[in-house]
Amino acid sequence: MDIRHLKYFIEVTRFKSFTRAADHLFVTQPTISKMIRNLEEELGVELFDRSRRQLVLTDAGRAILQQALTIDKAFGNIQHELDDLIGLQRGHIRIGLPPIMDAGRFIRVLGDFHKLYPHITFQLIENGTKRIEEDIIGDQLDVGIAVLPAAEEDFHHFSFMKEELRVVVPSKHAFAARKQVKLKELEDEQFILFNKDFALNDRIRAACKEAGFLPKVVSESSQWDFIGKMIEAELGISILPTSVYNMMKEELIAIKVVKPVIEWDLAIIWRKNQYLSYATTEWLKFTQERLMGSISD
Repeated sequence: MDIRHLKYFIEVTRFKSFTRAADHLFVTQPTISKMIRNLEEELGVELFDRSRRQLVLTDAGRAILQQALTIDKAFGNIQHELDDLIGLQRGHIRIGLPPIMDAGRFIRVLGDFHKLYPHITFQLIENGTKRIEEDIIGDQLDVGIAVLPAAEEDFHHFSFMKEELRVVVPSKHAFAARKQVKLKELEDEQFILFNKDFALNDRIRAACKEAGFLPKVVSESSQWDFIGKMIEAELGISILPTSVYNMMKEELIAIKVVKPVIEWDLAIIWRKNQYLSYATTEWLKFTQERLMGSISD
């Protein structure tokens, strides 16, 4: 049985005639008669009392008609749902954002997308890169912004921001007047870092180890504004992206770090070998064009 059997059955009951139903459906009368006979054989019942001049439903036919109407309506609803989805008249996208980034440019692109597709909704969830990756794999998020490298076996990605990290110190710090500082010179400093949910934590620890020491961490936080206030209160120093430093309102100084230079590369990631909704697919295409276009400009 397929949906055509039920549609033909419904039309025959509607017109009370095989011929008129066939004309309405633009098929031949023998075709529709064969369809109804196949349906009766499959169900093991007669649907029409053919002994009368006008077609009349049997008891089984009346019972099956009610179910057929319900199925046909549901199938029509499915088609409408698909039409809406394919036409991007509806959809929902779950996006993971690290609170460590300046999201202004990203939000503006999101706003432009919303103007084109006002019926698509968004859920923005703040977390560190590690948690974002876990949530994408666990199907709690559709896409996310993460610090590269992401696991190539798990994620597709496109990069949209790359910048060097700076050591950020209070305005009265001994290094405040310096143009640059070697990472090794920070060996005796107290560090304030983003917590271990953030890939940046690993990046800084690895760079310090490469420079020959382990950082002395006095505090960790998930919020860049808390880190800024702690630096201003002279609780310690931090190593941050320039874009994050630029968001801080405190009187702080950002100094170039060398030997080694520490960079971060932000990208939008999504899981490999996983279904993406029409809305998410279009959003990725739109966002990549806008973000990559602004980089080339």
